[in-house]
Amino acid sequence: MAAMEDALDLYEEPYDPKRPLVCFDESPKQPIAEVREPLPAEPGTPARYDTEYERMGVCDLMMACEPKLGFRQVDITGRRTKIEFARCMKQIAGLYPDATVIRVVLDNLNTHKIASLYEAFPAGQARELARRLDFHYLCPVGTPQNMEVG
Repeated sequence: MAAMEDALDLYEEPYDPKRPLVCFDESPKQPIAEVREPLPAEPGTPARYDTEYERMGVCDLMMACEPKLGFRQVDITGRRTKIEFARCMKQIAGLYPDATVIRVVLDNLNTHKIASLYEAFPAGQARELARRLDFHYLCPVGTPQNMEVG
């Protein structure tokens, strides 16, 4: 409950370009391809697609949005690891060169840690990023996301 209240308090604050609020989440996806050419729509008949498809591997959509500005950015990665997470955080930090701190609201997935920065970048660069990023977790760290907290 306290973690959610923390996030809600952030959402209520007025916009401050020196302390932007960014929401981050990702979602795994399985791209598919058609095995047979779909039949086009005709008058009175909708287009028809076969239920058979070809699996085209997996990918991960990583999205950052700043709700108060209406901004969002989606990156498609081949995997969902600490390295991809760290690269997304570096990219987010680059969007706000004049910010003193970037507050990031995110879930407590095991890759969503400052330690991920140190696995992806040299220590000095990781420390510089870590000083600018302020993580706010929607669930207390160590709590499974599908369990009720309270």
